[in-house]
Amino acid sequence: MLTVLGPSDLQLGDLVVDADFASVGFYIPTYMGPRSSLEHISQMPNLEVVQLLTVGFDSALEYLPDHVTLCNAVGVHDASTAELAVALVLASLRGIDDFARAMPEGKWLHERRESLVDRNVVIIGAGGVGQAIAQRLLPFEVNITLVARSQRFGVLSISELPRLLPSADIVILAVPLDKHTSHLVDDAFLSQMHDGALLVNVARGGVVNTAALVRHAQQGRIRVALDVTDPEPLPPEHPLWRIPGVLISPHVGGNTSAFLPRAKQLVEKQISRWRNGEPLEHVVQK
Repeated sequence: MLTVLGPSDLQLGDLVVDADFASVGFYIPTYMGPRSSLEHISQMPNLEVVQLLTVGFDSALEYLPDHVTLCNAVGVHDASTAELAVALVLASLRGIDDFARAMPEGKWLHERRESLVDRNVVIIGAGGVGQAIAQRLLPFEVNITLVARSQRFGVLSISELPRLLPSADIVILAVPLDKHTSHLVDDAFLSQMHDGALLVNVARGGVVNTAALVRHAQQGRIRVALDVTDPEPLPPEHPLWRIPGVLISPHVGGNTSAFLPRAKQLVEKQISRWRNGEPLEHVVQK
């Protein structure tokens, strides 16, 4: 009988066992774990399913045999990531990071800052995270435009970006990283954003061309708030750390107290489906 192998912090009782790799049929790599947690896949000859605890799946593809089904964690991180996206927007506009840095010196930085109210917000990515961000922004009296690869009710096509970017005060990235979105935000994209606009990335670092981002941020043209970077972790000597108007959090969008109960619920459901021969949810099309 094939077994399940996954991280102990999910506390799934007897569903997750400490099995030898040859008997593993359902594998759950450690959340935000080391590369070795994915390298183990090559040592599992009878593996059938890899269930990620992240929505992003790009890092797992190179380790995945053709016969193995890959599932991601759609819905697990929506609330927490949306929460952080809003926090990054507010912190950047209201200067919270500046105030925090001034505290050790006792500086009283009283000045007028920008409000989120009345801003034009473009959210690129209309999946669970993008929709959750939009829901949380609505009470702030903003104008929201959702953008995705294809147009549908309430969502514009990504081809509309050249028209939307010049009037966007805030652009939030919430798309998966794939061949369509890699370096979506390049020099041309950033050039279309107006001076003083804010770019927020809670997607993947590779969605943004970092060299182009550094150039525009150093010129003071745009402000930036990032939870993800390319490379990641961002090296201590990287210029993004020290550019005024740039706020960086260390990829913590989904890693909150809300994560484990939602991840546990998803994994238990997926294991049950697998064991009963039922179709799995959130299958990534390779």
